[in-house]
Amino acid sequence: MKWAHSAKWPSVLRRGRACSRRGRAPRLLRICPRFAALGKALYSLCHNACRTALRIVPTAVPLPELLRTASPGRRQAVAGALAIVLSGAWCRPARAGEAAAIAAAADLKFALAEIAPRFQADTGHALKLTFGSSGNFTQQIAQGAPFELFLSADEQYVFQLADAGRVRDRGTLYAVGRVALFAPHRSPLQVDARLEGLRRALDAGEIRRFAIANPEHAPYGRAARAALRHSGLWSRIEPLLVLGENASQALQFAASGSSQGGIVPLSLSKAPPVAALGRFATIPADWHAGEPLRQRMVLTRHAGTAARAFYDYLQGPAARAILARYGFALPGEPSQ
Repeated sequence: MKWAHSAKWPSVLRRGRACSRRGRAPRLLRICPRFAALGKALYSLCHNACRTALRIVPTAVPLPELLRTASPGRRQAVAGALAIVLSGAWCRPARAGEAAAIAAAADLKFALAEIAPRFQADTGHALKLTFGSSGNFTQQIAQGAPFELFLSADEQYVFQLADAGRVRDRGTLYAVGRVALFAPHRSPLQVDARLEGLRRALDAGEIRRFAIANPEHAPYGRAARAALRHSGLWSRIEPLLVLGENASQALQFAASGSSQGGIVPLSLSKAPPVAALGRFATIPADWHAGEPLRQRMVLTRHAGTAARAFYDYLQGPAARAILARYGFALPGEPSQ
């Protein structure tokens, strides 16, 4: 692997390697000769992540004065940190056996951010939440990933795992999701439930990019595609699509200004930090009736006490009230 910016590598490691050759290496380097190589690899990994972040968040996006006047290296570092936070990868590290490993669909990010602390306060059990696309999680669990509880945005993925014997049973329905049209404040796109504003913006040539999650493995991407087909706009907007790896990344594209808008989960659009960035309108559920977003959770064969307790907690009144506030329809209610 070619090491990026090798000439700029901190001089302390260069001196450490030189001392090591002369037998005067610092104690840590004598104990662990591969320490410098590990540092190199971490530096290269972070550098590449920052370069990717800058491609995702174009420089045309308005940035604070600090970023606009900072050196390119500092801008890369800050953009990389922002990408980590927005992706959900920034989380409290847990010691082995301390926290239950939970795989959750990206549309649950804000709802679970409220539910998990309450669960931990009520029960004393710790959780380690990982957010992503349901399709990718299904592949990982099928290959033996040690998640204990899987909250899918599409119940069909749970059924696939059950049929393959990778989970304990066929799980339980915990919510039904909805999609929304979202546009950032500076976008010319006028949002409405029936996508007439999107049609007018396409007619006027005002849409250059439009974000949805990747339909290949993200249920909310398939629901967005179904809604666009229902409106008759799919063939016109397909060449303009930017695809997020999951629903959360699609929202990043839609809200950052790198696209004129997108169709994203209602649950993410309703979160106060996101709602402050733009406008949204809920698309009728029957527009994606073929992709109903019936969300099911299931315990895997790795599930321990904490995961089983969280599974039960999500079916209780405290968790259901939070899910409803984020726009989810709930099992057992009249609408279901």
